[in-house]
Amino acid sequence: MKKLIDKLEETHSLSKQEWSSLIRGRTPDTTEYLFERARDIRHTFYGNDIYIRGLIEFTNYCKNDCFYCGIRKGNENAHRYRLSRQQILSCCKKGYELGFRTFVLQGGEDGYYTDGIMTDIVQNIRKCFPDCAITLSLGERSYESYQLLFDAGAERYLLRHETYDAGHYGRLHPKSLSAERRRQCLWDLKAIGYQVGTGFMVGSPFQTPENLADDMLFLKELNPQMVGIGPFIPHHETPFAKSPPGTLELTLFMLGLIRLMLPSVLLPATTALGTIAPDGREKGILAGANVVMPNLSPTEVRKDYLLYDNKICTGDEAAECRACMENRMKRIGYQVVVSRGDPVKLERNLI
Repeated sequence: MKKLIDKLEETHSLSKQEWSSLIRGRTPDTTEYLFERARDIRHTFYGNDIYIRGLIEFTNYCKNDCFYCGIRKGNENAHRYRLSRQQILSCCKKGYELGFRTFVLQGGEDGYYTDGIMTDIVQNIRKCFPDCAITLSLGERSYESYQLLFDAGAERYLLRHETYDAGHYGRLHPKSLSAERRRQCLWDLKAIGYQVGTGFMVGSPFQTPENLADDMLFLKELNPQMVGIGPFIPHHETPFAKSPPGTLELTLFMLGLIRLMLPSVLLPATTALGTIAPDGREKGILAGANVVMPNLSPTEVRKDYLLYDNKICTGDEAAECRACMENRMKRIGYQVVVSRGDPVKLERNLI
């Protein structure tokens, strides 16, 4: 297995069979070897710097009924909310004062936020905070909608593909959604000029090593600037309430593999990692990640944006989240930096 890791580090590519074999045959010894290589590569491009993103979860309304998601339309017990433009700008102001230079607006696919409303929000953020990056995570929209938001000042867009395999995708989503449509949105975003982020769940119901191999092949083809992965964690108000969660071990292994395949990628240690293990985010950094995303949302709504059960940090103030993250990173030898945190550009022969 170490030979496959060496090959991945050298060529940034493996075949589907090699990916499957590496994922299925991992051992504690090969995992530690992978993490050492991933850390070295991350240090080459980013040193000990950890980028922070200010996450603003501005609506938990969603028109979709994804079988794994706690804010799915079919969850009648969810307490719904929407933030106004002024509330969102207030979150940005607080974040800016705390040193955040990237704001991530994330929400369900909420039809209330039309192109007109969203472009107005983006334009106001751009006007008030011209030195900050604006990242959107609003789900599937039309090419024209993505273009309008880009023209208004959004620079990055996060849209996890969740799983590449169409059959697997169909077992996790209602028939109204398709893997092909999701991937087309990502290609649209890239064509427009966004810095694109995608990713997948690790340990989702019915997932196989071959599914993960397909995910890695798709990441290689898309070559995104950001990749967000996290363990599947069940929510009690979904059809997968009793399904076993994904593991910290496999999620960390996939983080290390992604760092070797896409050396300069922006790779978050997600909140979900911190939910399944108290030191999950620290372990994510030590596996090759270089981004963390503290929450800037008003504390009174955080408990309502629950994609999965037992989500951490729902009661902390933004300043507490910022200080906590800084201390956590410092304890493992890393430093949170005040920066937009743009990806390092790679020479083409490395991609």
